[in-house]
Amino acid sequence: MPRPSNPEVRHRLLAAGLDLVHARGFAASGVKDITDAAGVPKGSFYAYFPSKEAFAAAILEHYWSDIETRLLPILDEDGLAQERITRFFHALADEHEAGDFLLGCLIGNLSLELGGSSEPARTELTRILDGWNEALAACVRSGQADGGDIGADLDAGELASLLIEAWEGAALRGKVTRGRTPYDRFEAVTVPALLR
Repeated sequence: MPRPSNPEVRHRLLAAGLDLVHARGFAASGVKDITDAAGVPKGSFYAYFPSKEAFAAAILEHYWSDIETRLLPILDEDGLAQERITRFFHALADEHEAGDFLLGCLIGNLSLELGGSSEPARTELTRILDGWNEALAACVRSGQADGGDIGADLDAGELASLLIEAWEGAALRGKVTRGRTPYDRFEAVTVPALLR
């Protein structure tokens, strides 16, 4: 009879895998590397995840869940919508800076690495991007309402998509240059230009 799953072991696998995949990439992080980092036997990996691709989807969900809990609420705080959006992206940039800009955004990293080759990862990435888009669009709509601080000439969902796409470009460049300049440019130039 198989042993029942242990949520603590699953969490350790996710945490260790997230760190490894974020630092090295998905292809360079083997199952044995992940289980060694988590301190669990290699064979137990498949008791929690049916495949390495399913694991990639799970670490993406784990990564995004943390951002949803800690940072997305910034978009619902008091203040002008454009300022809330800037604060949200500034907080993301602070996290990238805390890692010396070496890691970039896991969503962007795995979109590039797995978006065209792994259906489980692509499905999870789509879910995350759709949710992120909706959270930003809701904030944009609040800034467009009743002559707010965001122009109403473009659809809120389109503006949210443009913000995410521009952010991911800034994060990619920040990872390459290992500096904050692309993030600062995004905040100072891109956000105001899109949301005027």
